[in-house]
Amino acid sequence: MTANYPVTRPRRLRKTQALRRLVAQVDVRPSSLVLPLFVKEGIGEAQPVPSMPGVMQHTRDSLRKAAAEAVDAGIGGLILFGVPAVKDGRGSAADDPRGIVQLALADLAAEVGHDTVLMADLCLDEYTDHGHCGVLTPSGEVDNDATLERYAAIAVAQAAAGAHVVAPSGMMDGQVAAIRASLDSAGFGDVAICAYSAKYASAFYGPFRDAAECAPQFGDRSSYQQDPAAAKDALREVLLDIDEGADIVMIKPALGYLDVIASVAAAVQLPVAAYQVSGEFAMVEAAAANGWLDRDRVIMETLTAIRRAGADIILTYWAAEVARRLVTG
Repeated sequence: MTANYPVTRPRRLRKTQALRRLVAQVDVRPSSLVLPLFVKEGIGEAQPVPSMPGVMQHTRDSLRKAAAEAVDAGIGGLILFGVPAVKDGRGSAADDPRGIVQLALADLAAEVGHDTVLMADLCLDEYTDHGHCGVLTPSGEVDNDATLERYAAIAVAQAAAGAHVVAPSGMMDGQVAAIRASLDSAGFGDVAICAYSAKYASAFYGPFRDAAECAPQFGDRSSYQQDPAAAKDALREVLLDIDEGADIVMIKPALGYLDVIASVAAAVQLPVAAYQVSGEFAMVEAAAANGWLDRDRVIMETLTAIRRAGADIILTYWAAEVARRLVTG
């Protein structure tokens, strides 16, 4: 029997690249990408991170250059991680006005602060000699409330140095409320909080720990980061952070947690960020180096998947490269 009405053929709109671009339901925009950058104290020149091809531990000078190039490419923001020369049990360098991140933030604020969003990772693992995200009790457990006091001080130091957004990543209970109160009382009510609301105890962080030199010296972070098998905890944590004053909520890692991104994006009205973490980056780079996959296509496919899941903002080590590619076509 022949139908007497037109038959819809979806393939008609897939025939050419121009048609596919015209009807695309999801796009990756340079302005939605944030580039993570590492700055290390006490080095004379930028040092490559072996497990992350193309990623560097920067000096203050090389950081300024990399940041300017990324901003010129059209990215939406930068997020800064610091590696101090001296670490101690309380992470003293994290809120030291002369600490490496505060100095670097001031550099970037002067260099590109009017042209991009400056974000600062707010945690203690890069600054403590034990590598955990907080102050420890005598028995070696993370002291949640003592850690909140440190986070509150760090937030003010980062804001004073020029951060537009602070990004607490330690997964301490009450961290957003403590930081918001501290910022407001110090006169930084206009500084936003991007909360790592659903940060999982993931095996995908290994290369980052090389770059930030922050691997735990004992144990792991499973007691305060989320369990990958706990599907319902993410939204609960997100809603708690929103109630405490978060302006942006983030899921980390991204690719293995697309379902979490989607559920959060469907439930909240705030911008949703996702962090395409070091392990995701390193896997693609390693496979591409062996000729096992098409590097450029996989990069765009993964970023598109993260956007399709509902992320408004993507933190990715490919941010500047992808932005340049999107602008030049």
